[in-house]
Amino acid sequence: MGDQQCVLAGLDLAWQAEKNPSALALGCVQQNALKVTHLYPALVGVETLLQTLLLSPNLRGIAIDAPLVITNEYGQRPCEHALARDYAARRAACHPTNLQLYPNASSVSLSQQLLQFGFDYRPGERWQFECYPHPSMVECFSLPERLLYKKGSVADKRAGQQQLAMYLSSLAQSPVLPLQLANDLPVVLQADEIARLRGRALKQNEDALDAIMCLYIAALFAIGATGRWYGDVEQGCIWVPQGSCLPV
Repeated sequence: MGDQQCVLAGLDLAWQAEKNPSALALGCVQQNALKVTHLYPALVGVETLLQTLLLSPNLRGIAIDAPLVITNEYGQRPCEHALARDYAARRAACHPTNLQLYPNASSVSLSQQLLQFGFDYRPGERWQFECYPHPSMVECFSLPERLLYKKGSVADKRAGQQQLAMYLSSLAQSPVLPLQLANDLPVVLQADEIARLRGRALKQNEDALDAIMCLYIAALFAIGATGRWYGDVEQGCIWVPQGSCLPV
């Protein structure tokens, strides 16, 4: 995965991707570091997402924050139930996903189309997998519980995003996989910029941070970092990296 031409993607997919914006981060692992090269904070529609992904002919892997396989009529998927056993006490379990709640999920549609372009659920030449940033952050940042940056007042959301941005920035010195951003991208991690955001702009920045985290998860997987699978290919599976990535 050290090939400079090998592109990876992290996708924070909106629940209703045909109506709501999703965020996409692209990058590559080179010289033992992940460089984020492109960030699309507000893409709307499965077709737009697919076209943007496929613009990179050397795209090899995608980590997607959304359920890619849903077969259960009710309740939780087995992968969600298994993940909750390890992370519910740290407030990082998943919301239930089922066909009653999401009968025509955009994420499943996108995943099925990616399969047709050779992005398999199993590691290979091209791959895709479901990730979940909350437990991944708990692991990568050695947190006692999940970060709170999605709910509450505007001030709460700003403070939570600033905290997440601080952790992402600290990965620049990671002994596992340093994180670098192209010159025009670090603004999404700047505390003073986040402090000025509100409304749609604040939500867009949240999505961008999530997409960068998804890309980092994809890169950890690509370099063979330790991780754990929850669930299975047939009923849905989630990959969570294991162990801290922070500088000592």
